[in-house]
Amino acid sequence: MSRSSRIAALACAGALAALAPAAQAGADKALEAKFDGMIDPAEMGGWLKTMAAEPNQVGGAHDKANAEMTLAQFKAWGWDAKIETFWVLYPTPKEVALELMAGAGAPFQATLTERPVPGDESSSRTKDELPAYVAYQGDGDVTAPLVYVNYGMPADYDALERLGVSVKGKIVVTRYGGGWRGLKPKLAQEHGAVGCIIYSDPHDDGYAVDDVYPDGAARPPQGFQRGSVADMTTFPGDPTTPGYGSTKDAKRLTREESPVVLKIPVLPISYGDAQVFLKALDGPVAPSSFRGALPITYHVGGGEGAKAHLKVVSDWSLKPAYDVIATLKGQNPNEWIVRGNHRDGWVFGASDPLSGHVAMMGEAKALGALYKSGWKPKRTIVYASWDAEEPMLLGSTEWAETHAAELKAKAVAYINSDGNGRGFLGVGGSHAFQHFVNEVAADVTDPQTGVSVATRARARILVTAEEEPGNARAVAQAKAVADPKSDLPIQALGSGSDYSAFLQNLGLASFNVGFGGEGSSGGVYHSAYDTYEHHSRFVDPGHAYAGALAKLSGRMVMRLADADLPVQRYGDFADTVSGYLDEVKKLADTTAEKASARARLLAAGDYKLADDPTISRADPEPLAASPKLDFAPMDVAVAKLKVAAKTFDMALADKGGSLSPAQKGKLDAALLPLEQRLLRDKGLPFRPWYKNMIYAPGRFTGYGAKTLPGIREAIEERRFDDATAYIGLTAEALTDYAAGLDAATAVMNGG
Repeated sequence: MSRSSRIAALACAGALAALAPAAQAGADKALEAKFDGMIDPAEMGGWLKTMAAEPNQVGGAHDKANAEMTLAQFKAWGWDAKIETFWVLYPTPKEVALELMAGAGAPFQATLTERPVPGDESSSRTKDELPAYVAYQGDGDVTAPLVYVNYGMPADYDALERLGVSVKGKIVVTRYGGGWRGLKPKLAQEHGAVGCIIYSDPHDDGYAVDDVYPDGAARPPQGFQRGSVADMTTFPGDPTTPGYGSTKDAKRLTREESPVVLKIPVLPISYGDAQVFLKALDGPVAPSSFRGALPITYHVGGGEGAKAHLKVVSDWSLKPAYDVIATLKGQNPNEWIVRGNHRDGWVFGASDPLSGHVAMMGEAKALGALYKSGWKPKRTIVYASWDAEEPMLLGSTEWAETHAAELKAKAVAYINSDGNGRGFLGVGGSHAFQHFVNEVAADVTDPQTGVSVATRARARILVTAEEEPGNARAVAQAKAVADPKSDLPIQALGSGSDYSAFLQNLGLASFNVGFGGEGSSGGVYHSAYDTYEHHSRFVDPGHAYAGALAKLSGRMVMRLADADLPVQRYGDFADTVSGYLDEVKKLADTTAEKASARARLLAAGDYKLADDPTISRADPEPLAASPKLDFAPMDVAVAKLKVAAKTFDMALADKGGSLSPAQKGKLDAALLPLEQRLLRDKGLPFRPWYKNMIYAPGRFTGYGAKTLPGIREAIEERRFDDATAYIGLTAEALTDYAAGLDAATAVMNGG
């Protein structure tokens, strides 16, 4: 589900501070050198070619073949491996159609398959390929006028309202970008639309970005993006089994009862076809922010001139999802390091996800060889090859929900990867581990430059800030890494890949790692052109960064599995949360100021004076005044957290080396459930499945993270009673976390 550009947007590990004794205890340089010697990018390329040779969607023959291949490989490498099968609601298309019935260019029928590309043998294997389709849309057969809604985000509907254009009873046309795919039809449905068409504008990933495939990496005119449009921000996983495993005999909601399945039909189309539909629109010329790179004048429509017929009929049967779970038993079978990458794709899935999966396979082969040669990690290592991630994180979520109690009792951390490419290291995750990530990144060599991946990432940040002085985020990042002894904080995790259930529902420390930013897979994302040929040519030639990912993730696994002392540095978490608190306080101030400013402009009639009098536009709606929020509970909680974190970090540095085996065992036991203290059973407003008070995907960003989400989103959406309630709940969680740290410190002090 993730694309390399999102992975690359995560924070890159920066220049590194001096090694802390706790982290050194988990790093066996000789063992890691042996591990590196067994990482073979060419072998990974061979696996990639085999696994991406046929369409690889959930329930398909090749998806099952890849599961069986992965199982056989793990067993051959010495792992105790098995397949766990879940039965998931996964709709597949029986009939899809889209026609322009009226307007310039009518009649016109959209082409809902992607033709093969010269020089790409894989793209000709169309036998089992899904046509244009998005999962969990609502089946339907509708004929209605068209309205263009830009990216289909809330601000776009505000702009249309000012133009007097309604989507009620219409079919909306929206472009990818600006927000997560599933939000586009969800918002269209909430505004009364009867259908939704989504296309990729060449402004975002087509000829305006690069030469189109096969001449370059960008999306060709006939390419389209499949995906899921289930309301993942409410909960991921099987839509019919919220909060529990989708086993064959599980009790299920009906499709109609599930809150995450949409009610209106939705189809993706190519920009080649979208141009015909958009050119047929009448109505006002679109605002400048609505205009893409097609050679037309963009109109928003809204009249009766352009009319389309949209039909989607699906097979809503249960399909098997095959999770391959492999284990290397450690000296302590009650502490687990879990590592995962998904295996299913929308079509061939070479970049997304198999480029990351083959790196994980390389790690597994090397770890198995070390295990056979006598290495036995202190903690048990669990590797997971997930199925059914693309529809809505089904394979990982159902496994995590099924094994929730055991995971909460045993899992130390979860390490995730997804698609991988050429370029710069990106890491998101639990902030108590950010120094640990920096240390690992200092010991992995960048394949192109010969410096560490950390050093290269730091250089990119510094250069970006110098080249883009108006980029406030880049400038702030550069200041953070200007001192060569400093770490760059890793980024918060939202959603879009398999870490979600572990972090946001179970409260387990989690990471998402990968490379990107130079190799380009965005132009073939979720299309029939995400092939071995495209990946090997444009994304990671020679599969060198598959090797780099294996070395990075493998080190993380080995160091966490063998660490004699905790690798966490809780001061980093405390400082990060303190920064988030500053942000939401500023957000509260700007939200109040915005309401006051709009009231002044409306009272003065300034909107009417500023508008072009020849264009009919209504004033925007007034905003409710913002009350003064009391952040005192959060101030107190963060202060307690900072003291507890500093006391723990100092005690570990001072006494870690002299702890007895019994104290180390007690310390591990005290820290293992610590991240779970950030959960509140009530969960977040409108979506109780998301229980983490620090990290969540945004309700209107999808993949993008919202930090202190209960507070932040309540302020953004002007739900001020909720903001007050979640100031209290979040403060409660942080206070609980600080108390857990105090208990762990007491262990080191002889308690």
